[in-house]
Amino acid sequence: MKQELSNQYYLESAPMKKAIFHLSVPMMIGMSVGTVYNVINAYFIGLLHNTGMLTAITLGLPIFTVLMAFGNVFGVGGGTFVTRLAGEKDTEKGKRIAGYTFYASIIAGIVIAILALLAINPLTRLLGADAATFDYTKTYALTMFAGGFAIVLNFALEQLVRAEGASKESMYGIFISTALSLIFDPLFILILGWHVAGAALAMCLANLGSALYYLYYLEKRSQNLRGFLKHFRISLQDKLEIYKVGISELLQCAFLIVTTLLLNNYSIQYGENVVAGFGVALRIVQIPEFLSMGLFLGLIPLFAFNYASRNSARLMSGIKYSFAYIASIAVVFVSLVYVFRGPILHLFSSDSSVISMGTYILAAMLISALFNGFTGLFMSIFQATGQGAQAGIMAVTQGVLYIPVIIVLHYFFGLHGVIWSMTVTEVTTSLLGVILFLGFNRKLGKLGSVDDPEGVAPVASV
Repeated sequence: MKQELSNQYYLESAPMKKAIFHLSVPMMIGMSVGTVYNVINAYFIGLLHNTGMLTAITLGLPIFTVLMAFGNVFGVGGGTFVTRLAGEKDTEKGKRIAGYTFYASIIAGIVIAILALLAINPLTRLLGADAATFDYTKTYALTMFAGGFAIVLNFALEQLVRAEGASKESMYGIFISTALSLIFDPLFILILGWHVAGAALAMCLANLGSALYYLYYLEKRSQNLRGFLKHFRISLQDKLEIYKVGISELLQCAFLIVTTLLLNNYSIQYGENVVAGFGVALRIVQIPEFLSMGLFLGLIPLFAFNYASRNSARLMSGIKYSFAYIASIAVVFVSLVYVFRGPILHLFSSDSSVISMGTYILAAMLISALFNGFTGLFMSIFQATGQGAQAGIMAVTQGVLYIPVIIVLHYFFGLHGVIWSMTVTEVTTSLLGVILFLGFNRKLGKLGSVDDPEGVAPVASV
């Protein structure tokens, strides 16, 4: 019982720096380990020296993104709702919401699989497969969709675990899926010779393994959610409360796929060195993005709990520290990478044209990195506090705005426009987040406040 009680202590009354360390550091570690998980499949398929197979699993990446997004629709929507209910001391309703999240995510995974299997040929072509890669891509897609319910369930349950501040348990689940991948990938791909089907099956089973761990934690060790599996039925109003927040995850996923396709389409016109330059620069700036992501994802339960319990002073304190830490991560990282940009780029390529182009692209990406963490933080605050409209506006803007920006900038400035289009979009979205947040901050003033030992100024002054 001591472990479960400590999680709520960090949400409710622990000193803010101590709470952030407990909630966010495990998530930051987990996100970093997750980057390794993303390349394991490609590494073992690469050992087969079959370009068609390697291309197939690359083309199939959007499948995982879509399944993850559906899991987050239920996980983010249901998880933040559960945390707000905990802040209101309504744990019984929280169990019903968690039960619905569990069963709905499984049903969604099965429905997605059925629809995908009925349209597998056009879907395979939509992924970009040509005659040489069609069969491999189709096999990979079939296996991914067939076992995709495990991916949807895993991401939904992870959010429920984090909903009560159990960041270490969330991290353990990521470790489990990574370890299982390291076991299943060589077994299925190399030893059993299942190739792309083995890669997809390994990914599904790895997600199932971590989902089972999360299920065990929630049903046996969670203070607030034990017994949640007995529940499924909730009111229409409660369903809308879940979806109004969760839908922003699906919108982000859809727009991410569209923006990736647009960027690839425009950059390939200027040669492989441009595509490779983007690939290198994006991988480098992923480091602060994942660190910032781990920080604000870990703090979503703290935001939700204190918003629901009307402790606006503690909520403001958490947001203030989040801004400071994300700014520190961005500034320190950008400064270090800019100073050592030459040696860093040489780690990825020895081609002088790739390094030259990568240096230019990296400059634009580093400016974008200064704003990216704040965009994610604003989104997390809105999701945690049930501000579905603001979260939706941020998600739509981040995706939709990129389309006219890259088209217009490419038309007027060519390659330079393509390179700077992502930076322009990120800066604009972040500034929109500031505007929406200022309105939300005024709303917080009407909440009333429970005394907070740290006493802070209004967030707008940060």
